Amino acid sequence: MLVKTFGSAVYGIQATTITVEVNIAPGTKYFIVGLPDVAIKESYFRIESALKNCNYKMPRQQLVVNMAPADIRKEGSAYDLTIATAILAASGQMEVNDLDKYIIMGELSLDGGLQPIKGALPIAIQARKEGFKGFILPKQNAREAAIVNDLEVYGVESIKDIAGFFNGDTQLKREVVNTREEFYDSLCNYDSDFSDVKGQENIKRALEIAAAGGHNVILIGPPGAGKTMLARRMPSIMPPLTIHESLETTKIHSVAGKMQAADALVTVRPFRSPHHTISDVALVGGGSNPQPGEISLAHNGVLFLDELPEFKRTVLEVMRQPLEERRITVSRARFTVDYPASFMLVASMNP
Repeated sequence: MLVKTFGSAVYGIQATTITVEVNIAPGTKYFIVGLPDVAIKESYFRIESALKNCNYKMPRQQLVVNMAPADIRKEGSAYDLTIATAILAASGQMEVNDLDKYIIMGELSLDGGLQPIKGALPIAIQARKEGFKGFILPKQNAREAAIVNDLEVYGVESIKDIAGFFNGDTQLKREVVNTREEFYDSLCNYDSDFSDVKGQENIKRALEIAAAGGHNVILIGPPGAGKTMLARRMPSIMPPLTIHESLETTKIHSVAGKMQAADALVTVRPFRSPHHTISDVALVGGGSNPQPGEISLAHNGVLFLDELPEFKRTVLEVMRQPLEERRITVSRARFTVDYPASFMLVASMNP
């Protein structure tokens, strides 16, 4: 029997819908095709253990899993749940009705539980754009995805919950987040505030002007003068995030896996302070499995480079284009991704 389920792949900060097709035929082997990486090929062992521990059967026939479109490389373990759901449906252990109306994503534990995924917000935005009814994902990511209106978001804890939901035995609780209420309730809730600083009137005046105009700043002074303390408090005097900026910032942090389970939106301007031993790729983003770098995580916020002369020259050179264009394009042989990088640069050094 052939069954289709739907997942999603994130490239840059945009998502692409992936169709997972599972066919069961006479035979004995397990095949997975469609440019999967090692983590996806290993999913067979996680899925088999999870199904057994949840009292389901792994079919002892030929299983062919195709991930379409086949020319896009799929990476990570978040397709475990997509594939496992299709296997259950194809083997007749679960109803197929309405399966094509949902995006299903999640990493399986061996006991059938679910681990959080990266990029839940971009996936939810794309799912709504393509007309899907709902999005089923691990409970830890549910609040993050639920800020997208007109999309039913269900956070689940186990593969049993999904099978029960489609079989009509279990009612899943829909995660609902009032985006505007969430945004305005926690707006400007900073841990460190500029009003904590006593004295230092000249430098405070300079930083206020810089924050008002979005100018880059360099602080030069002896150790202990308060350079780092002042820099950490810069976001608290910058204009509050707009809801559009908040969503854009949340997408980047979601893709990087920096969101906490209790978070729905990033409502304060980011402050990133990388160590001076940072590499070029860690700063600007990229890698074999592309991820946003520190300059993108500081988007709409502050990037603080402490001890500026200690940074490698190559690291500082790669910041030229992002500072001018407010975005970074990472080009490799197989892909090109764009990350936004509109940040305020604050640097400090000793005389």
